[in-house]
Amino acid sequence: MATPESESFVRTFARGLRVIEVMGQSAGRQNIAQLSDASELPRTVVRRLLLTLIDLGFVKTDEKDYWLTPKVLRLGMTYLYTLPFWRQSQLVLEELGTRMKQSCAVSVLDEGDIVYIQRFHTKRILAFSPSIGTRLPAYSVAMGRVLLSGLPEDQLDAYFETTDFTPLTPRTETDKSKLRAAISKVREQGYAWSDAGYDESICGLAVPIRGAGGSIVAAINVSLISGEFSEDQAKAEFLPLLKLAASRLKEQ
Repeated sequence: MATPESESFVRTFARGLRVIEVMGQSAGRQNIAQLSDASELPRTVVRRLLLTLIDLGFVKTDEKDYWLTPKVLRLGMTYLYTLPFWRQSQLVLEELGTRMKQSCAVSVLDEGDIVYIQRFHTKRILAFSPSIGTRLPAYSVAMGRVLLSGLPEDQLDAYFETTDFTPLTPRTETDKSKLRAAISKVREQGYAWSDAGYDESICGLAVPIRGAGGSIVAAINVSLISGEFSEDQAKAEFLPLLKLAASRLKEQ
């Protein structure tokens, strides 16, 4: 594995990706000083990287501010296209959400967060409505616990050692021993339930999507209004449908 200290680490390439990442974290245009502060890179370095990105078509400028172009979408879409189930997931979610009359989504795990890679919205508006690319702390939501349950023990240990378990609502579970027990329970029962762990108004039920070898590669969920469903009610009404949808997305 290449590290910043190894000979195989390409520092300029890493810095260029960092600038793209920083630019994507702001909704507006930014100048070199702002990008330098956000990326923690010298202004001269940021200027050279921007000129390169402009030449490649990833960035535009009016000689004062800089912004990303639609070409950057190719980078993100390239990842999605590598997922064998991604193209089919939109159709599966549309059919699932229409049948359940609830919002549903597919996510993957990345550095302790879940990342939404597909989403189906119903007309019933939830207080929190994520889109593709939205990141949430894995410990706080049902899909996150499903994804964490698929980690090998050494990786799960590393997750608990490096994660700051911040209470996001009064009902967020932050006790490490209780979270470990909850993740173990997910492994045994094959689904996860979370109520008001990230948003006080939302609860959710999630199941794993498995790869060809049986490993968990993604999670699929249904989002519900907290207080309208208990865990048992949600299981009875939605768990069979979620499992069926997950089986349709299983890697062959």
